[in-house]
Amino acid sequence: MKIFNKKDMKSKESKNNTIDESANESEISQQNEDTSNAVAVEGLPDAETAESGDIEKLEYALSEAKDKYLRLYSDFDNYKKRINREKIDLIKSAGQDIMASILPMLDDMERAIKAMSDAKDINAVKEGVQLVFQKMKSITEGKGLKAMETVGQVFDADLHDAIANVPVKEEKQKGKVIEEIEKGYYLNDKVLRHAKVIVGN
Repeated sequence: MKIFNKKDMKSKESKNNTIDESANESEISQQNEDTSNAVAVEGLPDAETAESGDIEKLEYALSEAKDKYLRLYSDFDNYKKRINREKIDLIKSAGQDIMASILPMLDDMERAIKAMSDAKDINAVKEGVQLVFQKMKSITEGKGLKAMETVGQVFDADLHDAIANVPVKEEKQKGKVIEEIEKGYYLNDKVLRHAKVIVGN
């Protein structure tokens, strides 16, 4: 049997204490690491919570975009309706303006017809008709109506309708308008009616 003396016992106890202290230090270090990991995990946002927040933001943005689109569409639709109403009103008012300007001519024509039924002086009737014509011409020219000058002009298919070609003696008359059958008109420099003409050939 082996007998330990006091010195050996003390050495053994010292070794055991060193082992226990190392074990305790290792356990404390492990606990501290676990605790720090737990704290780090708790500090991070939950994945499901973050995803839910993103979806809510996207849904809100989509709702805002839909509202904005509907407002713009409604505004544009109202704008189109207003423009169409203004066009119709403009056309109506333009027609009213022309009709209002024609009324005095109608009055003059009625007076001329009454005067012709009782007139004994044909020259007075002619003068009256001439005055009515000049008044009508002045009013229509004020509205942008202008008669074409065709006789002696070179035939232009954009302005004239040739209803006949007639042989001419003079070379300079060939290809030109020699007679006007129906007058052509411009309205604000745009052809309103083509002139019907006879062209030299």
